[in-house]
Amino acid sequence: MGPIVGFRWKSNYYIRARAAKVSNPRTPRQQEQRGKFATAFNFLKTMKPFIRMGYKEFTQDKSAFNAAMSYTLKRAVTGSGRDITIDFNRALVSMGTLMPVFEGTAMQERDKMSFNWQNNSGTGNAEDTDIAMLLVYNKDKEMAVYDTGAALRSGKHAELPLPDSWQDDELVAYLSFRNADGDSVANSICLPISIAEVPEGEAEIQAESTDTTYEKPLPIKKAKLQPHIAVHLSSAPPNNIGTCRCET
Repeated sequence: MGPIVGFRWKSNYYIRARAAKVSNPRTPRQQEQRGKFATAFNFLKTMKPFIRMGYKEFTQDKSAFNAAMSYTLKRAVTGSGRDITIDFNRALVSMGTLMPVFEGTAMQERDKMSFNWQNNSGTGNAEDTDIAMLLVYNKDKEMAVYDTGAALRSGKHAELPLPDSWQDDELVAYLSFRNADGDSVANSICLPISIAEVPEGEAEIQAESTDTTYEKPLPIKKAKLQPHIAVHLSSAPPNNIGTCRCET
């Protein structure tokens, strides 16, 4: 059987073969495999809290992050040599047994991303009370913003605020759902992004409105769902991520 090591994880004990020592750990094939691993890791680490919820159904014998790494390496990392990249259309930021939506769009409007989808409640195990999970990944800055409690499936619309500095960057939008109990999650879908056109003269109107003062504060509407918006930045240097667009 050869050398083995034992370890404990989640109150269970396991054994596995000890990694063999190699005389040349920097062969081209090994370097390529490390490049693929780094590409997947740098992508997923910008959204760790989202992944913990998105891969919750696969934590019986591994962590949610390891489950996401396994899928991403097998299905979403492409290329070879120095041209290793993420296929953002094939990447899944969540995976599970809940019914997803099959028709959705995303529109970038200055400092927010608007998501729209068809309410397919009643199809399979989809329910009106399922909660939308939104994520936008910035390929230029290697950052992600997300909200795991944006709206109900029956609402058919949700918005995700974006940093002001993202307006000219290339973005990727993902939409998923979880049930009300949070124990069932849908496969995420990569949405095509359209850019909202700014009507002529609107910029001037907005500039003039900045000089207006209000004697009373404007009322703030309370949302039914508490948003869980986060921004995460990859501290690793850029790893030659491609610039493909999501397509339907």
